[in-house]
Formats: sequence, C-alpha cells, structure tokens
Amino acid sequence: MGAKLIADSGATKAEWCILNKGKVKTIFTQGISPYFLTKEQIRQVLEKELLPKIKNLSITEVFYYGTGLANPANAKMVRTVLKQVFNKAKKIEADHDLMAAARALCGKQKGIACILGTGSNSCYYNGKKIIKNSPGLGFILGDEGSGAYLGKKVIQHYLYHTFDEELKARFENKYSVTNIEILEAVYKKPMPNRYLASYSLFLAENRGHYMIENIIEDGLNDFFFNHLYKYRESWTNPINFVGGVAWGFRDILKELCKTYELELGVVLKNPMEGLIRFHK
Repeated sequence: MGAKLIADSGATKAEWCILNKGKVKTIFTQGISPYFLTKEQIRQVLEKELLPKIKNLSITEVFYYGTGLANPANAKMVRTVLKQVFNKAKKIEADHDLMAAARALCGKQKGIACILGTGSNSCYYNGKKIIKNSPGLGFILGDEGSGAYLGKKVIQHYLYHTFDEELKARFENKYSVTNIEILEAVYKKPMPNRYLASYSLFLAENRGHYMIENIIEDGLNDFFFNHLYKYRESWTNPINFVGGVAWGFRDILKELCKTYELELGVVLKNPMEGLIRFHK
C-alpha cells in the first residue's frame, strides 16, 4: 500500500497532505498558477520544494486541486507535470479549486460552495458534481468579496483621501509606501492580485471602525448580490464558505445570510481538513 497525496494550491501558496497508514503529514510550497508559471517552472517547484520532503515514500494516488484548472488546457498541463514527477502513481487527478471547495464543504451532500480567498468563486454542487457556476471574471472584472477586491477598496480609500486622519495614519504606519510604488505594483509587476489581497489584512486589523466595517460589508454584499442571488438553489440549500477572507469575516457572512434569509452552512479557513475527510 502506497501513500495518497492531496494538494490544494492557490496562486500564493500550496498545501500538500500525505495520507499514509492513517497518519497525515503536511508540507507547504509556493503556489502554482498555470496562468503565471510554465510547465518547466511548475516542475521545478515540485522538485525543489516538495520532493525533498517526501523522500522515500511511495505515492500511489495524487489528488491535485488548484487555481486556474477550470481551464482544460491548464488542467492537462498540470496533470502532465504530475505524471512526470510521480511516475509510479496509479491514479492522478487534477481538478480546479472550486471542486476542492465543493468536496471539502459539502462532502457528498448538496449545497452552495463559495471561495472567498485571494480570489472568489461559487457553485451549486449536487453531492457529486458542480451543476452551476457563476462566472469567475478574475480580479480586474470580478472577484467580488475576495481579498483582492477588498484590498483594492482599501487602496482606493487611501489614494482618494477617503480615510479619516486616524485610518490614514494607521495605513501609513503599517505600509510606508508611496502612491507611485502602489501603482507600479498593480500595473507593472507580476501577481497584482496577490499584491492587492495583501491590503485586505488592514481591514482585519482595524475592525470596529465604521469605514472599515463598511468596506467589508459592501464588498461581501457585492458577492451575495452578484453571485448567490443568481442561484435558485440558494434558498433551499446551505451556503458554505472556504478561504481566509470567509474565515476572517465570518461574523459578517452570518449577518448577510440572516439579512438575505439564507441558511449559513460550514465556514472553513482552508479546504484541506474537508478534503482529507473526503479522500479517506
């Protein structure tokens, strides 16, 4: 009997769990996004950051869930790399992060599964597969309620001088960054979504201030209105959430579900504990 390897990869970081003889071992590597990394770069990440920590283990099954894999070409590319790296594995699956969320949150039950992390996404899952998915337009056109979306609001409030003196001082104290540096990071440097999302921490650290509460509430409300409202099933199934933003602001999610008369289901910080349950 070999070991099972489960991966959950965002654009920022990837969590790998090895299930071996009832024991669980966790390893973290940098995130793998096929939109930003080539096949060769993905292979390098696995060979440098993952394989040295696995060493003598025989991996027989790989279940990989990652950002960008809703695109069939990306899924194929990642699957190819995994087959090269784990050439003795009998089973290799590469699926997108929304399927990870659905399986982690709902298991084999019906429900609405939502991701609120660096990006955002949602679907209706029938216990086996994803039946409906609200279009994910990425951080420039969409990603309502995500870390990137909320971080963008923080930067706007700062650059437009909307923050009061107290918040402006707190912002400058924490980030000490110029307007030019912010614009360069967003428009010229790689991974602007990750950069924007880093500013959502400012919201978590300054809870209680009315401007901060407004940004969080409005950002999450945009997600409810643009996505959850579009599923008929939202009114007959629990609404489940996974991701750092969902976990950090779960009190607001609870309030919004109450306001919209929806049933709040499970809220997880990350999908791995649910995926381990599902694949055991």
